[in-house]
Amino acid sequence: VKLSSLSVEQLSQVKKSLDDEIQHLTQSFQSLRLAQSKFRDCLKSLSAGLSPKLADRSILVPLTSSLYVPGNLADTERVIVDVGTGFYVEKSIKDAEKFYDRKVQDLDAKLIDLEKVIQSKGQSLAVVEDEIRRKVVSQNAGEGSAAAA
Repeated sequence: VKLSSLSVEQLSQVKKSLDDEIQHLTQSFQSLRLAQSKFRDCLKSLSAGLSPKLADRSILVPLTSSLYVPGNLADTERVIVDVGTGFYVEKSIKDAEKFYDRKVQDLDAKLIDLEKVIQSKGQSLAVVEDEIRRKVVSQNAGEGSAAAA
């Protein structure tokens, strides 16, 4: 559809639709960035290390973000990894690092693709806004010349 064939009202609807899409995509982008940050935090925790000398060390185990129970570190060679949708898998530290590395890389690729889509929608929005301005100026000029006559 050629934008020049649409009325100002129709263009305004297209603009609103693009605004809504951009807002949704931007929120998705931020959510993916947050998830990526959490995976990077997991990698940092793994690289900080669980050495055998830490075995039987007293720790606080989080039950929620603000509720902890005391515990002892029983195994420094394996960790429990949340693989999504409430499933947990025991993995070696090396395998857990590979898992989180893949997650970070996958999200990098998705973020790059999503950023391109957001930019494309932004360019489309700018074109629609320019067309609205052009039509409004044209209408105002037409009204001005009709009033002068």
